[in-house]
Amino acid sequence: MSKNNIQTMNNTEIETVDNTIVKDTCKKISKARGQIKKLYLLDGVGAMMIAGASWVALLAARGYSTVEIGFIESIFHVASMIFEVPSGALADVFGRKKIMVASSVMAIISSLIMVLSDSFFTIALAMITSAFSYNLASGTREALAYDSLKDAGIENEYDKFASNDMMIYEVTSSAATLLAGVALMLGYKKAYIIDALVGLLAVIVASSLMEIKTEIHKETSIRKRFKEVVASSIEFIRENRRARLIIVFNALIGAVDILILFFLQAKLPEMGLGTILLGPALFGMGLGAAVGAKAIEFFPDVRYRNICIFSFVGVVIAFSSMFIHNVIAMIIGGFIGAFADDFLEVRTDVVLNNMIPSNQRATLMSINSFTFSVVMIILSPIFGWLFS
Repeated sequence: MSKNNIQTMNNTEIETVDNTIVKDTCKKISKARGQIKKLYLLDGVGAMMIAGASWVALLAARGYSTVEIGFIESIFHVASMIFEVPSGALADVFGRKKIMVASSVMAIISSLIMVLSDSFFTIALAMITSAFSYNLASGTREALAYDSLKDAGIENEYDKFASNDMMIYEVTSSAATLLAGVALMLGYKKAYIIDALVGLLAVIVASSLMEIKTEIHKETSIRKRFKEVVASSIEFIRENRRARLIIVFNALIGAVDILILFFLQAKLPEMGLGTILLGPALFGMGLGAAVGAKAIEFFPDVRYRNICIFSFVGVVIAFSSMFIHNVIAMIIGGFIGAFADDFLEVRTDVVLNNMIPSNQRATLMSINSFTFSVVMIILSPIFGWLFS
């Protein structure tokens, strides 16, 4: 065989290897983007729960006072505080797909308990179960998305995911609140049965997700996995002051905005807004969050500190509108607060994920939600008293 033939063969082999690498890379990218689409669908389906979106209005219609509703909200967040970090560790140890499926199952159970509820105690039990559902998905969803993209080498697309996912969630949850009047007319039992059926659809979507393995899964001992995840997460939080400040500030902004929107469900009808108009009003305010989540994409170079200042001002305006005693002003304030909250939330999600190592991603993102729950526990009764 001549030297030229050998050279030709080598070039052919190199070209074959290159083509194989390109095909494998394209296949990975395609799978990652397919995973992202499924997560979009899962969040959209999960948010379309009409009873869950208008639970405050449903409880108010059953005769519960705003103070009682505030305590029920606190119970939710006490449970959330207890479950949050352990649920993130479960996702890191056992796999994110399994935990996303479990989250949807718990949402179904919560809805069914609410159907059977006949006292403050059973309502509290349903809220605790709902909190567990929320905790299982919180942090897990973001970790699964980021690591799916990272595995395909396109983690730079996470910013777009964070924005789109938040927008989809806000639009669909707002669409659910648009049906608040329908939920009230159906009654809480029928409304929560519908939620349970929606939860079943979410289980089917979650079951189709693809699991992403991280370095921690190479350890066969479950006990050692937990130990490594917890120890590494504690060390990260202890040594990273910037991450701590980001988590606390984001929790404060988010908690104030969420409580404003929750109590507007009960206050707007008291101010004379008709039942049939409650849904559209809540939908309009929810769109503020969707717009805020998308708008942040157009400000990629704005400093995080400036984003924080803008969001703080927006939430202060929303809070102030609650004391004007004018329906239109309250709705506008709710829109502004929702916009400011999600404007900050999406950028915070991106900033934290870029700081966090893959092995502890779900756990550390859960610490973000844990902090939010602590703030909500403190503020919920206070808001209940303020707006009673």
